[in-house]
Amino acid sequence: MLARLFCSSRAHSKLLHVLPSSVFVPCAMSRRPISTSPTPGPQGDSERPPKRPRIDYLTPDSFRNGVFLAPMVRSGALPTRLMALKYGATLVWGPEMVDKAILHAEREVDPVTGVISYNGKTRAMFTTHPLEKPYLIYQIGSADPELAVQAAKTVMQDVSGVDLNCGCPKPFSTHAGMGAALLTNPDLLCGILEALRRELPKEISVSAKIRLLSTQEETKKLVERIARTGVNAITVHCRTRNMRPRERALVERLKEIVEFVQGLGLDVAIIQNGDCTGWEDAKRIRDLTGADSVMIATAAESNPSCFSAIPLRDVESTLSPPYVRLCKYLDNHWASTKFCVTQFKGTRSEVSKTDAHELKSRVAKAKAYEDLEDIVGSWTGEEEFKEISRIVEARPPRISVEAEQEEEEDIPPPCATPPDRPNPEPPTSRAPKMGLRMPMPAILTCSDMISPTPTPGGMR
Repeated sequence: MLARLFCSSRAHSKLLHVLPSSVFVPCAMSRRPISTSPTPGPQGDSERPPKRPRIDYLTPDSFRNGVFLAPMVRSGALPTRLMALKYGATLVWGPEMVDKAILHAEREVDPVTGVISYNGKTRAMFTTHPLEKPYLIYQIGSADPELAVQAAKTVMQDVSGVDLNCGCPKPFSTHAGMGAALLTNPDLLCGILEALRRELPKEISVSAKIRLLSTQEETKKLVERIARTGVNAITVHCRTRNMRPRERALVERLKEIVEFVQGLGLDVAIIQNGDCTGWEDAKRIRDLTGADSVMIATAAESNPSCFSAIPLRDVESTLSPPYVRLCKYLDNHWASTKFCVTQFKGTRSEVSKTDAHELKSRVAKAKAYEDLEDIVGSWTGEEEFKEISRIVEARPPRISVEAEQEEEEDIPPPCATPPDRPNPEPPTSRAPKMGLRMPMPAILTCSDMISPTPTPGGMR
């Protein structure tokens, strides 16, 4: 039965999944009308000024109107981030990395796959790929401005932004004053962000991820201080430090915070995090809170295709097999792959509960990729990667709001004619194009109208 589940996944992977148009489908550009007349302007100024170039780095606008993959320890591995991008995630956050740890890592590039590894003494601590760089945010765990800057500079050639973790309540993050511990030390928190913004090039975005404080006033004061450090975005996990994931997120508290930031007049995006189940639910949360974007964690851990308008069903046959093949191709550590696959779950329509349990049990007992070879079949991870590459590379290039408005304003009105020239014949008259040496006789135009008289100077 398991062999049938894995083998059938290849047919599923070839299906075209309908994704949010705001993520995948480039805006259809209208064709400019052709006109032989120059646009009105000063004498001798026939050339238009150069347009602003399209941007290849993140701005505050890049953090708006999106659905993001949250930073997750263990679950936020490279294969999961690539799958999330495939199914529509606008941006992806890597798992938190402590500043000191990455400083001692050795950067290595796989000549076959292109995977970039930051290796520790025994294995890679952080892996990425150039394909995800335009969408990748690297999250730092730090309690020291200088170390945070050093860590960011270590990886900045491979990422588009850095994010300061100010919300993780787990001891491994808070014991040294990092994570949620920064919420009670706003001077240090803002000092780290100011150092990052001051020392990093503008092409690298800086952001922070926090939690709600006990009261709205405390939260707004902290958010204002963070917003004034020059960050591009602030993610607010709508739970307090002491709340656990099983407790409902206090999403309704965010609306007041969003309106407060808007009133400051600062160009900072506010991202909601907490209890979002997918792309459709993200629209509801944005309508409820006014947040610029929404970040998904738990639902993405269970099904990375939740970013699609039509997420995968029967993940045991549609997601797990291609994910395992991709992981093997990218040389993802087996323990990481094993953990991620055992977290997958979702709506079932064709796979029975018994079959799903049997698959998870088989994966949990496996000690290496080879233990699944009899049910995975041929290892076609390279094909899985090429499909992801094709989808991600088809995304439209980023363009700033100013450049977009400039492009729209730059489109001239149809058939603009300088005021010192006579108005050309209307298109319906089948008149010849301006600039021809001789007018075309009516007999050639199949028109019974009288041929127009040439304008003065038309013949030489």
